[in-house]
Amino acid sequence: MNTAADITASAASQPFTHLDSAGQARMVDVTEKTPTVRSATAAGFVRCGPTVIAALRDGTTPKGDVLAVARIAGIQGAKKTADLLPLAHVIGVHGAVVDVIVGDNGVSVTATVRTADRTGVEMEALTAVSVAALAVVDMVKGIDKSVTIENVRLLAKTGGKSGDWRRATD
Repeated sequence: MNTAADITASAASQPFTHLDSAGQARMVDVTEKTPTVRSATAAGFVRCGPTVIAALRDGTTPKGDVLAVARIAGIQGAKKTADLLPLAHVIGVHGAVVDVIVGDNGVSVTATVRTADRTGVEMEALTAVSVAALAVVDMVKGIDKSVTIENVRLLAKTGGKSGDWRRATD
């Protein structure tokens, strides 16, 4: 399993793949790559005050089931990643699980995305978490406008040329 330091050192010795010889942005051509099974898991947090936490726990949010909407929004976000990020490839999202859990200080969001394609799903997992977190904010902003999205990050990825990677601490 590669560590972040291994990947950083390797990346420093390789040219930027999203730039052509003139330094212009381009989409990397993955046509010749063989599809393989890949997955990525990302997480984030929506910090909420006690009033929002209470409403989430007792189901009294004015807009309805916040957690269900956030899960569906996250899945939809994973599927729409290529529409949002100009250099992301259109890939098949073959599986997406978004977990949304209310805690004492806010809502934890975790997403795992899987594919059998030519490139990884790290951006899809990060987009799923981001969109799910935005859905939570949208659903509770009428109760408290001060909620914040924090610490969106990749936790792990599997498959592909660079192999498996897991965040050292979280």
